[in-house]
Amino acid sequence: MAGHLRGPGDRRGLTCPPWIRGLTGVAWWAVTPQPTADPRGAIETVFRIESPRVIAAVARIVRDVGIAEELAQDALVAALEQWPRDGVPDNPGAWLMATAKHRAVDLIRRRENYARKLAEIGRDLETTAPSGEPAALYDPDDIDDDLLRLVFTTCHPVLSPEARTALTLRLLGGLTTPEIARAFLVPEPTIAQRIVRAKRTLATRNIAFEVPYGPDREARLGSVLDVIYLIFNEGYAATAGDDWLRPALCEDALRLARVLAGLMPKEPEVHGLTSLLEFQASRTPARTGPSGEPILLKDQHRGRWNRMLIARGIKALGRADATATGAHGPYALQAAIAACHAHAYTYEETDWKTIATLYGLLAARSPSPVVELNRAVAVSMTEGPGPALEIVDAIAAEPALRDYHLLPSVRGDLLLRLGRTAQARAEFERAAGLTRNERERELLLRRAAAAESS
Repeated sequence: MAGHLRGPGDRRGLTCPPWIRGLTGVAWWAVTPQPTADPRGAIETVFRIESPRVIAAVARIVRDVGIAEELAQDALVAALEQWPRDGVPDNPGAWLMATAKHRAVDLIRRRENYARKLAEIGRDLETTAPSGEPAALYDPDDIDDDLLRLVFTTCHPVLSPEARTALTLRLLGGLTTPEIARAFLVPEPTIAQRIVRAKRTLATRNIAFEVPYGPDREARLGSVLDVIYLIFNEGYAATAGDDWLRPALCEDALRLARVLAGLMPKEPEVHGLTSLLEFQASRTPARTGPSGEPILLKDQHRGRWNRMLIARGIKALGRADATATGAHGPYALQAAIAACHAHAYTYEETDWKTIATLYGLLAARSPSPVVELNRAVAVSMTEGPGPALEIVDAIAAEPALRDYHLLPSVRGDLLLRLGRTAQARAEFERAAGLTRNERERELLLRRAAAAESS
């Protein structure tokens, strides 16, 4: 959540959007790779940057993301063969795009039942040379449309959440299978199988390569945003392993959110998610100590928070407000909560009353036990630990929280503030037994020991 559970310098020049006060991007393909003495490495870097739009454009032609990825890989192989010999083209992305599209044409030509489609797309490609420099560059508007189609395809509800995440990172994030496996601490064969099955499912179910409209759009967009948030959250507070943070996952998710905001500028929740991730990412430098140990929000050195990301978060939140036509969505509300934290010079100066109000709105908009748990933290800062403990105890029996380590963690903190140290120690120990992250376990055991000695 935005402030407490999963989760600057001089901020005098930053302002909150009015709707918060009243309660109480560069796209990745525009990045220039750094020079390198390794030509193969340089080519692979260019491909990683360009591959999402190449795959998206080819998928529109062949209507199969799996085949589209294979054709994009064929273009990479051609680049590895030709560029070291002939030199890097002035526009590497256009070269890769043209080559991949011509591979698509060749594939369709070999399939008799695609004769009609060949005639249609052949007219569009007849001015483009398959080797050397393309005669006509692609239309940026078409690329944006293709990328948007690819986003909605990889995050289609027909796929499991795990499959959506893996396929999105593979096709849109440009990550390799080993990189995804390392990020989520899952064996490579497991990730490879998820990706293969996801592609097969999209093909066999004849999932349309399109952006949904009408009643399906909001639900489908929610799936896309949830996948991006899941990727970020796993990097922000890893559920398992020896590291508390996995910054690369946060960077990938933030990059995807920024691109989506550029593709869908009129969608307030897209800006809301982008704002939330900007704010959350701004705290990264202060969230771990010298040895990688977690540092809680109240103990963080806020001078280490990234002011540039905070400013970007505020701008994105302003766009979410400007494009909203009704009540704010859950991501915009969470971003507003994060903005309250960003504007506080110290933990004690945090506007907890506004945060508690925002959590109340979030609970009404998207009720869940986790939201209530976060609200309890805010209530504890405005009304004291007693009323907050009542909220926590009221949701303690929720099935969704049965193995959720942050429930006993929050409860332990409230009990400690009430002076019930023995009970607090027991709750911290219980939380330590539930978490699968080694760094978090160490933190909780330290808190248990501190409670015992207090």
